[in-house]
Amino acid sequence: MNQSLSPAQLLAQPFTLPNGAVVKNRLAKSAMSEALATYDNHVTPELVRLYGRWAAGGMGLLITGNVMVDGRALGEPGNVVLEDERDMDLLRAWARAGTQNGTHLWMQINHPGKQVMRSVNKEAVAPSAIAFEDPTLAAVFFKPRALTEAEILDLIQRFGRTAELAKKAGFTGVQIHGAHGYLVSQFLSARHNQRTDQWGGSPVNRRRFALEVYQEIRRRCGTDFPVSIKLNSADFQKGGFTEEESLGAIRALAEAGIDLIEISGGTYEAPAMAGRKQAPVKDSTRRREAYFLEFAEKARAAVKTPLVVTGGFRSLAGMADALSSGAVDFVGMARSVAIEPELPNRLLAGQEPRHAVRPISTGIGPVDRMAMMEVMWYARQLHRMGRGRDPKPGESGLWSLLASLVANGWGTLQTRRLRA
Repeated sequence: MNQSLSPAQLLAQPFTLPNGAVVKNRLAKSAMSEALATYDNHVTPELVRLYGRWAAGGMGLLITGNVMVDGRALGEPGNVVLEDERDMDLLRAWARAGTQNGTHLWMQINHPGKQVMRSVNKEAVAPSAIAFEDPTLAAVFFKPRALTEAEILDLIQRFGRTAELAKKAGFTGVQIHGAHGYLVSQFLSARHNQRTDQWGGSPVNRRRFALEVYQEIRRRCGTDFPVSIKLNSADFQKGGFTEEESLGAIRALAEAGIDLIEISGGTYEAPAMAGRKQAPVKDSTRRREAYFLEFAEKARAAVKTPLVVTGGFRSLAGMADALSSGAVDFVGMARSVAIEPELPNRLLAGQEPRHAVRPISTGIGPVDRMAMMEVMWYARQLHRMGRGRDPKPGESGLWSLLASLVANGWGTLQTRRLRA
């Protein structure tokens, strides 16, 4: 990359993906949970309004919050489920809103595996029948049962079908959610996947599910449709997915032809994706802002596939440094554009963010240690924008938690009634 360019000019450079698709700049909105679907998991006008605002804000690539491929498995109340064409009109409106202003809009598609709340699901499935050890999480999530071979093959088909529907609706790509302890991530981790068949037992077998999902999407959607994956650098758990295994998965996905890899890390049990690293962080790493840049450099040495890192960027200089180093091709943002949706336009004009991303705290220890609390706080800001209002960067964490519990309690009640 041209070292003589200013930070704003670096961010404004277009990028051509391996399949020929062009993203207009180097700014990518990473997925956040919007929880803006109806109680029975349909698309809403609020999603259309939210993504229209983000597209107008100047982002090059928007990645949606996770859309579930199976209506029997919800990560939380308010998830969109996409299994058929019944929401096609609103899906098309969502796609039109999110692709205005020359923006790419990719749908993140997901299955939560065992990370399903007892309150909104009838059971949980996973590669292996292994419960959460953390007592707080065990109280929230089911102990899963192990998937059968037939169920695994069905889920691969479901990922492909959801991607095919997203393309038909006008989304310009998809992202497989392979991070943060959801199903694809569970297959990759020896801690959660203790199978002895072709889907487990070795790193090669454990990544088979992710590769089969990718191949099914490619088969249905073609080579001109961008397919990405969000992947953990590690899950920061004893006996879990390691950096070495992540690099192995990255090499395999690159060889298969994936168009973009987003690097993240952690799970609900060890939420590094929220900035809570489980291992000591060197001062040099802190100065470089982003949480996973060191690992991105290792990935860059291993593959030429485009990379994006999300989390921790606070300044124009930090973003420009990441790009100019060659470690990443896109700067990923999430929480910053939940509180400042016009931030990309500011950055491209050479201006710093108006609002700093801050730790969200309720003062309740067990709650603050869980990534889910921050998810609730940021989802509330997205809900405000979905209703045509501005976010509230200074909103109290405790107030947000209480308000979310009331809202989610009502949503959970409605969901349970619909599923009864």
